[in-house]
Amino acid sequence: MAPDWTWSRFGGLGVDNLYDALALRCRVFVLEQGPYLDPDGLDRQAWHLLGRDGQGVLQAYLRVVDPGVKYAEPSIGRVITSPEARGTGLGRRLVAEGVARCAAAWPGQGIRISAQSHLERFYAAFGFARTGADYLEDDIPHCEMLRPREQEQP
Repeated sequence: MAPDWTWSRFGGLGVDNLYDALALRCRVFVLEQGPYLDPDGLDRQAWHLLGRDGQGVLQAYLRVVDPGVKYAEPSIGRVITSPEARGTGLGRRLVAEGVARCAAAWPGQGIRISAQSHLERFYAAFGFARTGADYLEDDIPHCEMLRPREQEQP
């Protein structure tokens, strides 16, 4: 079953969507991966993509930080699926949807991510390529990756 997608600016999320997004992010990024401050000041300058199942439960989330805020390009981050949805292909649908939303919002621009290094092959399937060496972010190895801007067809 395809998720019900919501694409919204921070101010348009509403308290229920905001609460659900932060709760899912906390559940995975803080409880599973180790303590760190998840609200990093970038949520207000981003689009938020939420994927809910047929019962309305949030199963997938990512945010896209505006170009010029974190990187010159729009930046996909906080990519997450609920533990119950892992292994179902929802993560692939989430990233594909995020890339499509970026292409619609910023036509012709590349997309940059800070990916956990063990997910490099996953993101490479969406056209992202590593741009540098590994670095630690919150004690987890990461690598910067760029999906080049779409080339116009001749």
